[in-house]
Amino acid sequence: MKNNIRKLRKEIGLTQEDMAKALRVTRQTINAIENEKYSPSLELAFAISELFELKIEEIFFLNRGGKENEEK
Repeated sequence: MKNNIRKLRKEIGLTQEDMAKALRVTRQTINAIENEKYSPSLELAFAISELFELKIEEIFFLNRGGKENEEK
């Protein structure tokens, strides 16, 4: 699953550590999500959505091979 978490996080001036603390996960979890090595649980995806005040669809994109799902 693709995402634009790194870009969003940097836009609001959060470090991975700050974001991890806010979401009650490890910094390694944030790193793995940003590098698309780990897909968050639905609960964590909702928490990330609330943190950025965006819809989940504005943060995460399914890898279905189409250009419409690529990060812009």
